[in-house]
Order: sequence, then C-alpha cells, then structure tokens
Amino acid sequence: MLKIILADNQAIFRAGAAKVLAVEDEFRIVAQADSSEKLFSALNSFRAGVLIFSHTMGVEIAAVAEAAKKNKTRLVLIAEPDDTTQDLQQKGAHGIIYRNVSGQDLVDCVRKVGKGEGWVPSVKDDGAAKETDMVGARVRDRLTAKELKIVALIVQGYKNKEIADRLGTTEQVIKNYLRNVYDKIGVSDRLELALFTIHHKILLDAASASVN
Repeated sequence: MLKIILADNQAIFRAGAAKVLAVEDEFRIVAQADSSEKLFSALNSFRAGVLIFSHTMGVEIAAVAEAAKKNKTRLVLIAEPDDTTQDLQQKGAHGIIYRNVSGQDLVDCVRKVGKGEGWVPSVKDDGAAKETDMVGARVRDRLTAKELKIVALIVQGYKNKEIADRLGTTEQVIKNYLRNVYDKIGVSDRLELALFTIHHKILLDAASASVN
C-alpha cells in the first residue's frame, strides 16, 4: 500500500486529485494539507511514500525535499505554467505534474514515483492543444457573464452561500445558476465543473477575468 500526502492551497485541486487516487486499490491518502505548517507536520507524522505538493503554498522546494528525504518520501510537484521541469528536478522533485493533468497521468505519475522512478509531463501535440482550446472556447461562449463569474468562484473554492453574499443575491439563485451551468457544460456537480474548467485554459482565463 502506497501512502500519499496531498498538500495544496487549492481545495478543488486537492479534492479532484483525491477522488482520482482513491479509486486505486494500491493507494491510500493518509493526509491532506492546505498550509506549509500542515505539510511538514504530515511529512513527519505519516512517513508517506509520496508527497504531492505545490510550492505556491509558500514552501521552498529544497526545504521540502530535505524533510522528505529524512522520511524516505518521494516528491511529486504541482508545477505552475512558468516553471521549467529541469529546474524543478534539480531542486528535488521526482515527479512533475500540472494542474490540468489527466486522471490517468496523475495515477501513472504517482505509481512510477512510488516505485523509485521519475516522471515529467509529455508535451501535447499542437492538434490536441488546439482541440482543447476549441472545447473551452465553445463552453465559454455558451456561458453568460454572471455564470462565468460563478464558475470562477467555484474554482476558487467558494461555497454557494459565500458566492451569494459576494454577488448580492440568495443561495437559491446561485443554485439555479449552477444547474444551468451544469446543463450547458455537461457536468453533474461542482467538483466536475471545477476540474473541467481547470483542464480548459481558455475557459479558466475567461472565468478568472470576470472576477478581476
């Protein structure tokens, strides 16, 4: 059984990753952390085989690598768009993923890193990237300005009541909007909505711009 710690300050990504990994019989998620303090505490307490973490939590990759080495924990880093894989590997990452990683690639990465191997993301061919953008663009064009704003807040982890307070409306109105959004996109819940949005950058950018 491979013990896994998930550490990221984006609740939606943690939830999505946990949902994917929990299906695999050989994986067990022993802790989740949303801060650097909880990350280091989990590392020392659970001695997991793999730590999946993001440096946007305000942690130094080298410091995490040093603490992980003491506990014989291997590292999968959630990279940001400006990061370079070579630099991250030099700092101690054994595996590298991006937030738009597919479920299968996430499983493959954790499995290989757990076995002592390395993993870096494959470069998508231009055709696949363009097709992804087309899907995101079609969905973006179906949504109203208010729906895009709600999508952005869902991705950021806001609850329905918090969204209602922020937009000056009621929780029931937000639920109605969400039902329309689910129907337009073809998802069944807020987690699927958030993961779909993260996987389609053109949609994510449009949603993010709507709340700025």
